[in-house]
Amino acid sequence: MTRFASLFIAPLALLVLPAMADAQTARTICAERDQIVGTLTGYFGETARSWGMGPAGRIVEIFASDETGTWTITVTAPDGTTCLVASGNSWEDLARGPAGEAT
Repeated sequence: MTRFASLFIAPLALLVLPAMADAQTARTICAERDQIVGTLTGYFGETARSWGMGPAGRIVEIFASDETGTWTITVTAPDGTTCLVASGNSWEDLARGPAGEAT
């Protein structure tokens, strides 16, 4: 197993196992925002790149790492619970054009 894979799997397991213990059918990984963000920044080197307000006061954030290329999308509810929605590899920032101009 590569070092990167072991760094990725171990912290993810720390998030998944407690969630699975709470509900057999749980498919979404959720925890307090500080715990999720700590794992994303500490283990994956991801930082917040953008955010927006979603329905019902939920905040959608995108975290990414230039070094590893990993990325994660989270949704945080008004009560502070954050859930992982999607994640992947090969993150790249798009060049931004002048305001109002499509890239």
